[in-house]
Amino acid sequence: MRVEPATTADLDAVVETWVALAETQRAHGSHLDGAANRETIRPLLAHHVVDGSVLVARADEGVVGFVNVGIEEGALASDATRGIVHNLFVEPASRDEGVGSALLDAAEAVLVDRGADVIAIEAMADNEGARRLYRRRGYEPHRIQFERPVDGAGTTETDTSETR
Repeated sequence: MRVEPATTADLDAVVETWVALAETQRAHGSHLDGAANRETIRPLLAHHVVDGSVLVARADEGVVGFVNVGIEEGALASDATRGIVHNLFVEPASRDEGVGSALLDAAEAVLVDRGADVIAIEAMADNEGARRLYRRRGYEPHRIQFERPVDGAGTTETDTSETR
C-alpha cells in the first residue's frame, strides 16, 4: 500500500469513496446523504485533486482510502495557521492495517508544507473508531458541537431545569 496525491484518473474512485464515507457516517448520526450528493461533490473533489489536496491510499485492488486537506481561510485574524483534514476514509476491508495512519501522516505532511501551525480534524461524536485513532495520534478535543431536533411544528422542547 502506498499513499500518493490523487490524479484525475482517480476521480471516479475518490468520488465513490467519498459517497461511502458519507453513507457510513449516517450510522454515527450524520445527516449527509452520500448518494444524493454524488454529482454535487464531483466538481468539488475534482478541484481538490487538481490542486493536490486529495491523497489516496493505493493497494493492489485500487484505491482503498483517501483524505483531503486544506488551510483554513477567513476574514478574521488568527494567531495560528490552521490546517484542516476535511475527510479521511478507509474502505472497511482495509481497516486496522495502518492505512488510516498512513493517510493521516501524509495529510499532516502536506499541511505542514503549506504552512499549518496546528492541524484539526473532525469526527462524529459516536464514531469511537475514528476518535480512538485521532487520540492515539495526539489530537485533543478543541470544539464541541451540539445538536437537537426540531419537532414538526418548527419548535423545540427545552428542559429548563438544568442550571446553565
